[in-house]
Amino acid sequence: MTVEDFSHRFACRVYFEDTDAGGVVYHAAYLRFAERARTEYLRELGLPHQQLIAEAGLIFVVKRLVVEYHRPAMLDESLVVVTRAPAIGGASLDLTQGVFRSGEEGEAAVASLAVTLVCVSTATLRPARIPDRLRALLARRSAGAR
Repeated sequence: MTVEDFSHRFACRVYFEDTDAGGVVYHAAYLRFAERARTEYLRELGLPHQQLIAEAGLIFVVKRLVVEYHRPAMLDESLVVVTRAPAIGGASLDLTQGVFRSGEEGEAAVASLAVTLVCVSTATLRPARIPDRLRALLARRSAGAR
């Protein structure tokens, strides 16, 4: 299923804790920015993590993550993480995430991430089919974005 038309935007600011001694965003901070954006993406779809756990006994785990750093972000900058879901499989969800300086979303990203999430059972920690409700929410968002 392709759901690439819908994109989610998550605003964040670079704090001192996110940087090295020179005020440049430390490479691992981008992973935190992206994780928060993915969490808010699911929340905006109407299926936050806690609800997925409580109702279905499922969680998403990162199976694969590729990060490309294009240019540095700096202390106090306002950033936007744009998340898209180009494909949803039986138990997996592929996401692309771009980190941009606020107001520069049409320009080159500061960093780009390709993420594969896998839906797993909290009881067995084995892959499980993504719930039909989440599939429907993704499809509805994609259709609404056109």
